[in-house]
Amino acid sequence: MRTRAVLLLVLLVALPAHAQERAQPKVDPRALLHALEEAFTTAADRVTPAVVNVSAVPRKQSAEEAPERFREFFGEEFYERFFRRRPREEARASGSGVLVDPRGYVLTNNHVIENAQDITVRLSDGRKFTAKLVGRDPKTDLAVLKVEAPAPLPAAELGDSDHLRVGQWAIAIGNPFGLDRTVTVGIISATARNRVGVATYENFIQTDASINPGNSGGPLLNLDGKVIGINTAIVAAGQGIGFSIPINQAKEVMRQLIASGRVVRGWLGIAIQDVTDELAGTFGVREGVLVAEVMKGGPAEAAGVRQGDVIVELNGAPIKEVPELQRRVAAVAPGQPVRLKVIRERKPVALSVTVTEMPAEEPVLAGAPEDEGWGLSVEPLSGDAAAQLGLTIAAGLLVTDVVAGSPADKAGLRRGDVIVEVGKKPVADPATLFRTLAQLKPGDRVLVFVQRPSSGGRAEYLVMERSRQP
Repeated sequence: MRTRAVLLLVLLVALPAHAQERAQPKVDPRALLHALEEAFTTAADRVTPAVVNVSAVPRKQSAEEAPERFREFFGEEFYERFFRRRPREEARASGSGVLVDPRGYVLTNNHVIENAQDITVRLSDGRKFTAKLVGRDPKTDLAVLKVEAPAPLPAAELGDSDHLRVGQWAIAIGNPFGLDRTVTVGIISATARNRVGVATYENFIQTDASINPGNSGGPLLNLDGKVIGINTAIVAAGQGIGFSIPINQAKEVMRQLIASGRVVRGWLGIAIQDVTDELAGTFGVREGVLVAEVMKGGPAEAAGVRQGDVIVELNGAPIKEVPELQRRVAAVAPGQPVRLKVIRERKPVALSVTVTEMPAEEPVLAGAPEDEGWGLSVEPLSGDAAAQLGLTIAAGLLVTDVVAGSPADKAGLRRGDVIVEVGKKPVADPATLFRTLAQLKPGDRVLVFVQRPSSGGRAEYLVMERSRQP
């Protein structure tokens, strides 16, 4: 049998080129294009009836309800003129949504219905329903609505977003600029995009299928007409750069919102930041997530996690950046243990942390941030000042001024920060701080640990570098 197969292969190879061409069936390019066209139209026909227009009337807000932060930010005159003397004008928000259950459940974006007083859903056949808000999740920018209809409603089929590949076809449907049921086609440009600045937990599908204002909440489809994402954001300064929430993430959020009206997430009780190039050398790692603060009484403290640890693995899988750790911990059910590998003083340490439920008001997680030329003025932090700022630390240095363009400014220090440690050593008086800084040579760097009352008391590590200039 093997000999016969080899003989046939030899004979095929030995055939003249024109004979080989005759042996291969001819493909009609137009037929291929028509088949692709048919795939697009079939997907659109299948899902369009399930795509809805979502219209929301904002909750009324009187002038007296205008936030005090506007007074502080814009000044008394601006506040009195634009807030005290007249109510804020209202506008009707409009977006898209997709029916995902014949019983009337609609999946959309949180920002489409946030702070809404009344929500109306309009179907492709023109029917309008008053929608009830089942639940919303600002951390993923998702919301679930419910409409009551006398008969089952058309619903889209949900696909699987875990195995998407860059280059796959993508079809977006929505109501951009009020143009109902607009269909656009492109490809999946990237997956697992984060740091877009739309939500806390970002793991977006990026697509070049045209997405415009009004598309928010509409579905992103594959060629089979299955929903693989919920369109949510665009890069306003660019063309062909849109983002969708993966449908598998949306499924879990929707399940919890329908079941209990809220989303339960795992929590370690730490403030974290990325390991930047400047921090990498100090902590002896190339990548990972730096623990800037351990919450008192939290699960991480109970497990022995320390400030300054660098988390490099979770349950045996590598951790490279803050959004990745956030998503993976949030997906752990409260009460379940997770295995952490951390680098502590340049040595690996294994820890087991029992995850608890994230508090309703999660402590802020940290992001990435004059004397002898440092451009920095400080004063000892008094007990009264610490209490007024809501800080729990007993000592430190309050930053009273930072000179623009100085090493302190370049490091990210800001007026109102409280310096707690320099070079991993506590510092409580200006003399000690500047004595430590004076020991640095041009180009040397030192690790500075600060707390920021202006950002809810969050903690951060910064790196100050001695200027190479005289």
